[in-house]
Amino acid sequence: MEGTIRCSANYVPLSPISFLERAAVVYSNRVSIVYGDVKFTWAETRQRCLKLASALIQLGISRCDVVAVLAPNIPAMYELHFGVPMAGAVLCTLNVRHDSAMVSVLLKHSEAKVIFVDYQFLDIAKGALKILSKERIKFPYLVLIPDCDRQLSSVLNRALIPGDLEYESFLATGKPNFEIVWPIDEWGAIALNYTSGTTSSPKGVVYSHRGAYLNSLAAVLLNELPLMPVYLWCVPMFHCNGWCLTWGIAAQGGKNVCLRNVTAAGIFTSIAGHQVSHMGGAPTVLNMIINAPPSVRRSLPRKVAVMTGGAPPPPQVLFKMEELGFDVTHSYGLTETYGPGTVCTWKPEWSSLSPDEQAKIKSRQGLHHIGMEEVDVKDPASMKSIPPDAKTMGEVMFRGNTVMNGYLKNLKATEDAFKGGWFRSGDLAVKHPDGYIELKDRTKDIIVSGGENISTIEVESVIFSHPAVLEAAVVGKPDDYWGETPCAFVKLKDGNNATANEIINYCRDRLPHYMAPKTVIFDDLPKTSTGKTQKFVLRQKAKALGSISKASKL
Repeated sequence: MEGTIRCSANYVPLSPISFLERAAVVYSNRVSIVYGDVKFTWAETRQRCLKLASALIQLGISRCDVVAVLAPNIPAMYELHFGVPMAGAVLCTLNVRHDSAMVSVLLKHSEAKVIFVDYQFLDIAKGALKILSKERIKFPYLVLIPDCDRQLSSVLNRALIPGDLEYESFLATGKPNFEIVWPIDEWGAIALNYTSGTTSSPKGVVYSHRGAYLNSLAAVLLNELPLMPVYLWCVPMFHCNGWCLTWGIAAQGGKNVCLRNVTAAGIFTSIAGHQVSHMGGAPTVLNMIINAPPSVRRSLPRKVAVMTGGAPPPPQVLFKMEELGFDVTHSYGLTETYGPGTVCTWKPEWSSLSPDEQAKIKSRQGLHHIGMEEVDVKDPASMKSIPPDAKTMGEVMFRGNTVMNGYLKNLKATEDAFKGGWFRSGDLAVKHPDGYIELKDRTKDIIVSGGENISTIEVESVIFSHPAVLEAAVVGKPDDYWGETPCAFVKLKDGNNATANEIINYCRDRLPHYMAPKTVIFDDLPKTSTGKTQKFVLRQKAKALGSISKASKL
């Protein structure tokens, strides 16, 4: 409009780096990070991040260079979320469950110039660098993060080679008065997160400063974080940058309680010792909590708000969490949506419903959060919205500022994902009359048996309600007559017994018979580090079972 101008007075590129700048002033002497005996204040954290950025620049890191990290939820991992973008570089957090072969593939694909490695995963990183050297690829500098006492043991010293660095020594080379390299464009990359995929076609999801800023604030709102919350890190910081709460906690001047290994004992001890107010975790973490032995459990000193996501939590898990004193909110999203993209916002009128009905509602995925423009369930062919009848299935699609920039070096995959002007999730859902969506399955996980669609999530929820069942996952098993039939993989609670026929009959009493599993296998469920069951592994097992049964008929 006439008379308006855009200048530095009224326009500054959005970046979550600004959260740390403010926290260092407003919450200067308050504790920012606690990990065992290690504690830092927000002023100290900012100073350390500035020195980290300066050290990276002096090492030769330039704007948009990729800096990788292989580490659990420790202080250095948190500092890298600010220090790397402060240097104008892009942070690539690697899954700590990857082996050397996968790490080498991702380092090669991302062209990382530096890799920070926690001592626990040094052998994995060294193996990856060895693979790269054999391929005559210039491998990155390695910066070792020692244990919390920051003393290099003789074993770790011998593992280092000339050119390798140590984290605290590396920070000491940085300048404390370093000036931040702000992004030229807020749409510029701040982070690179790899989705799970094959070694031949990894997908690197690019996050922007703008998207990270907006999703961090959205995460603060949907987690209902007050000023100075105490947040327990059970969500891996390498997974969608901790659902963007690595940056979001700084916005509220909170205390980050780091947890290297997520165990029930560690969770209850941390909650009691640090007066934890908020935490997050996949349904497997919730399952760990509700099945903790009496010797581990402790009374909660206060109500603990829990954000869960990653997979639809069974209603029974939500109900039991509430009984223990946890207030659970369900969110849903993908790596491509910076983590949570929807939230099941609670409505006051639902509080008068029975506990079972409340749990069923809480297991829905809800609607888009304030940072996402829109979520819908559409027919992927016609792109028309499905009717809100809680029956018709369609594909979940997103549109908004907190959707990824695209896939690194994979324009075709990016174009396919954005076909029709929406991000296509690949997840199948129904829409309820109130607009709330409910996930039914991944497109690749839906079972088609005799022409009928079977939601594995629905079958799993019933199996999980069996009192002897700890975990359950359902996949399709090849069948000569039906095409495929439900095959259930079940892990029982310690000290409990159940037969395959008992589980099958339990399901037949509660589901249409065609939905009940025809096969039940008792076994541990393979998991990703973010708590998702690796169904592709189970499908391979089910397929092998099908081949065996077919061979026996012959």
